[in-house]
Amino acid sequence: MDFDYSPKVRDLQKRLSAFMDEHIYPNEEVFDKEVAANRAAGNPWVPTAIMEQLKDKARAAGLWNLFLPQSERGAGLSNLEYAPLCEIMGRSHIAPEAFNCNAPDTGNMETIERYGNDAQRQEWLMPLLAGKIRSAFAMTEPGVASSDATNIASRIQRVKSGDGDHYLINGRKWWISGAPDPRCKILIFMGKTDPDNPSRHQQQSMVLVPMDTPGVTRVRPLSVFGYDHAPHGHGELDFKDVRVPVSNILLGEGRGFEIAQGRLGPGRIHHCMRLIGLAERALELMCRRALARVAFHKPVADQGVTRERIAEARIMIDQARLLTLNAAWKMDTAGNKLAKQEIAMIKVAAPNMALQVIDWAMQVHGGGGVSDDFPLAAAYAHARTLRFADGPDEVHRNAIAKQELARYAGT
Repeated sequence: MDFDYSPKVRDLQKRLSAFMDEHIYPNEEVFDKEVAANRAAGNPWVPTAIMEQLKDKARAAGLWNLFLPQSERGAGLSNLEYAPLCEIMGRSHIAPEAFNCNAPDTGNMETIERYGNDAQRQEWLMPLLAGKIRSAFAMTEPGVASSDATNIASRIQRVKSGDGDHYLINGRKWWISGAPDPRCKILIFMGKTDPDNPSRHQQQSMVLVPMDTPGVTRVRPLSVFGYDHAPHGHGELDFKDVRVPVSNILLGEGRGFEIAQGRLGPGRIHHCMRLIGLAERALELMCRRALARVAFHKPVADQGVTRERIAEARIMIDQARLLTLNAAWKMDTAGNKLAKQEIAMIKVAAPNMALQVIDWAMQVHGGGGVSDDFPLAAAYAHARTLRFADGPDEVHRNAIAKQELARYAGT
C-alpha cells in the first residue's frame, strides 16, 4: 500500500494549483455576479460566459477530463492518482466544471463509458467529454424512500408499435442535479421494467432519455437552504408517457441496480475527494481570520478554544484524506465491488468532517461566517447535501455494520 504521488501526479498537482491561483479563485466573484445578474433579470439558469472562458483555458492547458480512471478517453489516471487532483478542484465551487470534472456529469460519463454501446457513446459520451452539453441522473423519487433503491416506483414498459418497439416511461423524479440547466440534454433514468420479478434487485433498468423528449416536463427547481445553485441547480421532473427507442437501454433489462452500484461507487469517492479540498480551504480561511482578528485584547488565534479547533480540524482532514486514498487504492487494486466497505466508510466520514470544519471556521468569522460575504455558508449548505447524495449516512453505516457482523457470524 503506497500512497506516494507519482511524478506525473505531482506535475499535474503543480499545474492545477497554478491554474486555480491564476484563473479560478480570481473569477469566483465574477461567476457569482454573473449568476446574480441573470437572476435579477428573471432567469438564473442562463449559462455564464466566464465558465465557458475558463473551460477553454483549462482545455488548452491540458487540464481536461482528468477523471475516467484508466481510460483512453480521459487522462488515464487511476482513482488513487486522481484523488489529490480532485481535492484541489474541490476547493472552489466553480472549479470542477471548469475542468469538465463536475458531478453528475463525471458519473454519467463513466456509466456510458462502462455500460453503454458504441452508438450511445458516440451520441452522448463524446459531446459530454467535449463539455458541449451537460447531463443528469434521474433516480430519486418524491413518493418513496429512495434510500432503498428497490422502492423506486417509476415504470419503464416495453411496447410494440408500427415503427418498432419502444419503452414507455411514467413517473416523477426529484433532486435531479442539473435538470434546470438548459445545457442538460440527456438523462439516465432508473425505473422498473419488471416489477413482479421475485428478485427485487432485478426489477429495475436504466434508459437514456433525451431532455427534449415529449412528455418530459420540468416541474420546478429545488433550492438547498435557500441556494438555487444556478445555473446548474437541482430539479423535479415529471415523465408522462415518454417514448424512447429500446436501443436506449443501458446494458439490458433488469440490470439497473447493478449499474447503480457501479456508478455510485466512483461518484461517492469523487464527492469525498472534493470535500477534503473544501475543508482545507475552510481551515485556511479559519486560520487567516483567527490571525487577523483581535478579541479580548489578543488575536483570536491565541484563544485556547480556537487552537484546539484548528488542531482538531487538521487531524480530521488528514484522517479523511487517508481513508479516501485507501478507498481509492482498494478500488484500483481489488475493484469497486470489493472496495464497497471502504467507499461506504469515507462516504460517511468525509461529509461529517467537512461540516464540522466549516462550522468551526464560521464561528471564527462571527456573523460574517453565515453571510454571503464569505464562501463558508454556501460551502456548509453544499456539504450538508452530501450526507444524502449517493445514499444517506444511515444506509452506509448499516452496510458497514453488516459487513463487520458477517466476520463473526457463526463463530
